[in-house]
Amino acid sequence: MEETILILDFGSQYTQLIARRVRELNVYCEIHPFNKIPVITSNVKGMIFSGSPYSIMDVDSPKPGLELIKSKIPVLGVCYGAQYIAYLDGGEVRKSKNREYGRANLLYIDRKSPLLKGISNDSQVWMSHGDTILSIPENYEIITSTTDVKVAGYQIKNEKTFGIQFHPEVYHTTEGSVLLKNFIVDICGCSQSWTPDSFIKSTINNLKKKIGNKKVILGLSGGVDSSVAAMLLYEAIEDNLFCIFIDNGLLRKFEFESVLDQYKNMGLNVKGVNAKDRFLDALKGISEPEKKRKVIGNTFIEVFDEEAHKIEDVGWLAQGTIYPDVIESISVNGPSATIKSHHNVGGLPDFMNLKVIEPLNSLFKDEVRRIGKALALPPEILGRHPFPGPGMGIRVLGEVTREKVRILQDVDFLYIEGLKKYGLYDKVWQAAAILLPVQSVGVMGDERTYENVVALRAVGSTDGMTADWSHLPYDFLSKISSDIINKVKGVNRVVYDISSKPPATIEWE
Repeated sequence: MEETILILDFGSQYTQLIARRVRELNVYCEIHPFNKIPVITSNVKGMIFSGSPYSIMDVDSPKPGLELIKSKIPVLGVCYGAQYIAYLDGGEVRKSKNREYGRANLLYIDRKSPLLKGISNDSQVWMSHGDTILSIPENYEIITSTTDVKVAGYQIKNEKTFGIQFHPEVYHTTEGSVLLKNFIVDICGCSQSWTPDSFIKSTINNLKKKIGNKKVILGLSGGVDSSVAAMLLYEAIEDNLFCIFIDNGLLRKFEFESVLDQYKNMGLNVKGVNAKDRFLDALKGISEPEKKRKVIGNTFIEVFDEEAHKIEDVGWLAQGTIYPDVIESISVNGPSATIKSHHNVGGLPDFMNLKVIEPLNSLFKDEVRRIGKALALPPEILGRHPFPGPGMGIRVLGEVTREKVRILQDVDFLYIEGLKKYGLYDKVWQAAAILLPVQSVGVMGDERTYENVVALRAVGSTDGMTADWSHLPYDFLSKISSDIINKVKGVNRVVYDISSKPPATIEWE
């Protein structure tokens, strides 16, 4: 079994970032909510307790029993995690006189501590907590302090249990990666053997055992996740994989044909299904975003189910689910109330009577790309920007019509091709054009016009959880705006979205 670090999630906004930092060390890790502590098996080498938005003094703050964990395996408590361990053992934790937030420096470092090996004097760390540890139990020892925080870090004597009141996972803790490596490699003894090649080898072997001789169907989208899932499955079961790529009439211009060509060159057995009219007819008269998503999702299910029934002896439905989706569904606060209702194949109904297999459900997005690169997927697929399942259906604001989709596809094509031509496409995490339900006055030649407004959007991100608007060059925006207005009939005004996430979302609907 794979060597594993478990992360106990107390609700911190940084929990996924801890996991990413662990995996950057080529060590597999999993996130589990504090109220669902897993059984500690022999492959579990250590555990990290996350921070939390709660105070220990809050009545409803997370307070799990730790008797099956502490002293059994190495433990690192971060922020709330550190405070909770000390509190359980009789230490004094109180509200800070002043909220301890922002940069600080380690003034005292215990050079005998294995956790702090190689940490520089005056090393910068990031504090973010409203409580602080005022005193520690007798069997604890302080291993580091700052000017304002005496117990910035501790170790329990004769135990591999540590606590720190700063966040090693964030960029502002300049030597956080050194500290995490000390804990994971030196203290927990992990061998750093979790690499793309090892993941591919073990996943293919597991898929072969699990699937056997049964056939598998997979709904392809042309995106990174479903494409990497398809290649892993193909390596395991070859011609027993049947892929379906549905044109819902809401794809990018020329995308259906170009994606089918790409898949053909990869050796995949892909059936393209033209269902444009079915989707666009179903959307007639509907303008509310969630209703549009449901109509698109339900129509997708109907078309996919019809195509799946044309294949005999199918036992499995494959999905390109990735780890953030899994975390969302088992989060500390339960499934998010804002999960959108359509994720390509995700959520197919029970009547299909198929078992689900998700070869990527332990990976983050950037890890999926690394696996895809190791599998030699084409750069055009690996570098493809995220594209929503409902496609143009949620980028045409309001009712979706064939004419509106035509306008937006033409605008989007000029925008995306322009980003590629000017060397900007790979510098942007996601770019989109949005057709607004607004018309404006314009002048073309000697004539007054009253036509559509489009918004251009481009953001930088790593996983879509947060995003900042991209500062595209003015010359580029000027050229693209001119091209769109001159070449796309029905548009006379272009605006650029400079909102970040949060508070805005990446998509407009």
